Amino acid sequence: MTIHVADLPEEVRILEGKLPKETLRKAKGHGFSDCQLANIFRTSENAVRELRKKYGIVSVFKTVDTCAAEFDAKTPYHYSTYDEENESVRSDRRKVLILGGGPNRIGQGIEFDYCCVQAVFALREAGYETIMVNCNPETVSTDYDIADKLYFEPLTFEDTIRIIEHEQPLGVIVSFGGQTPLKLSTKLDEAGVAILGTSSKGIDLAEDRKKFGSLLEQLDIPHPDYGTAISFEEAQAITSRIGYPVLVRPSYVLGGRAMRIIYSDDSLKEYVDQALFISEKYPLLIDRFLETAVEFDIDALADSSDCVISGIMQHVEAAGIHSGDSTSILPYRNISPEVIATMKAYTRILAEHLGVIGLMNVQYAVQNEKVYVIEVNPRASRTVPFVGKATAVPIVKIATRIMIGEKLSDLRAEYDLKDCDELGLKHMAIKEPVFPFSKFVKSGVYLGPEMRSTGEAMSLAEQFPEAFAKAYQAANMHLPLSGAVFISVNDQDKDQRIIAIARELYRMDFDLVATAGTYQFLTKNGIDCKKVYKVGEEGRPNIFDIIKHGKIDFVINTPRGEKALHDEEAIGAASVQSNVPFVTTIEAAAASVEAIDCIRRQEFGVKSLQEYSAYRKR
Repeated sequence: MTIHVADLPEEVRILEGKLPKETLRKAKGHGFSDCQLANIFRTSENAVRELRKKYGIVSVFKTVDTCAAEFDAKTPYHYSTYDEENESVRSDRRKVLILGGGPNRIGQGIEFDYCCVQAVFALREAGYETIMVNCNPETVSTDYDIADKLYFEPLTFEDTIRIIEHEQPLGVIVSFGGQTPLKLSTKLDEAGVAILGTSSKGIDLAEDRKKFGSLLEQLDIPHPDYGTAISFEEAQAITSRIGYPVLVRPSYVLGGRAMRIIYSDDSLKEYVDQALFISEKYPLLIDRFLETAVEFDIDALADSSDCVISGIMQHVEAAGIHSGDSTSILPYRNISPEVIATMKAYTRILAEHLGVIGLMNVQYAVQNEKVYVIEVNPRASRTVPFVGKATAVPIVKIATRIMIGEKLSDLRAEYDLKDCDELGLKHMAIKEPVFPFSKFVKSGVYLGPEMRSTGEAMSLAEQFPEAFAKAYQAANMHLPLSGAVFISVNDQDKDQRIIAIARELYRMDFDLVATAGTYQFLTKNGIDCKKVYKVGEEGRPNIFDIIKHGKIDFVINTPRGEKALHDEEAIGAASVQSNVPFVTTIEAAAASVEAIDCIRRQEFGVKSLQEYSAYRKR
């Protein structure tokens, strides 16, 4: 197609005078992206792209030579380069392109790769040619026998649109690779690419804090007070209005990266001063932090007329811990039916108004029986593999089939979902995070909104104590059956919960050791324990010394507030170095005591996944 100069926007014509054809070709050959060139010449990425098209400078695709030139390579691996010959041959089959999750790193895990692989399997069964785009060769989705065709390319608009132009798929799936491909949805949609699943408008509505906040107000759905800011002064004005503590994070973060709970103006200013990038487009998000709330993750399947709740996961830890670091239990326990009914209703309303087609995840906080929406992700979440394995329902395959046009109402009967409000279980499933603290002792062990786990384990059992005990063992945390337990809890945790925990430990013949405040509270309630010095108090040995000398077998330490978290890091470091199991929330302490009692009574059983999956149908 011939492009006339008069048809080009003024921005492109100006750029043409600065960037001759051969210079641009050389720059592209040396690896400069359109975005980099736009930054250099102070223009837009689209202007560079349009100029390349005018010059006829487009990348071609080469086949990865997996045979080192000894034989003809027949693997469907391709990469782009600015050369002459294109080695990627487009077929005439119906095809769907899937964008992967990019590099696996803390905060964006292998769970998304699982979703991509399951989608490939579903599309293949439906007769589609599958094309996988990912830049990470160490994932299952990039194995040679998974997709029909694979492109090792960065997950940027420039690289993906070139593949799409060459392959001409019926549509692109962006919602199985996590946040990275999701951010491309608007640009791809504007370029005329068919997005399979939730539309780019629905994705933007959920991701844009102001738009989403307006939707919640319109629907009369409660949410923590919030605001957006691009300066310390704006951020301070927001905290003056909503009060401390607040949860602060950059826009479009991965795995809670750079998220912090802030308790004062000084800490807020320090955070803003250290922020790498704040702009009108990417402001700071500031939310009122519900410090004593219980969090829930809900995964759901939806189309334009139906919605199935596939899993309601309750976090063992209180609010403020990243969902990827929380111990999650499925199904929930000790929660009122009214709260559950409210969360289900909100989930269905949000799915309808966001136009969700496929999977969605909603995070809730429940405080004093009131349900607050924290955020909605109109995509696969890191809990999807857990829910799918626990329920024995292939929810990613179902979501994929919905994305390519099948009706959820028709799939209900095929997958035994008819007349069900959720994929209920007759057994307990627990997702337990695995942390690298023994390798990085100085990194600190207390959990927060920034994800730090590097893996997870899963356990199944008929009852909660057994499931929790198995989860701990799978995560390489060995609970003691006797010995001494150190207890130090914040003032808000000095209630009937810690009394019940201490009494149960005392019943099981554990020796109890506590710092001054906790010691006074426990002895006042008739529980025998020994007093020990805090770290930093005058007098030795303190609790750090006692843990280091192997005289403590389990640590319950629940600091709250900025100063407490800082002061108590020494206890966590000593526990890790001495291989002493520890918990940092009262909820995890209570669950751990139940698990210890279960282990002592040796109430364990082993069943296959098939046996557990059969329970759901009874």
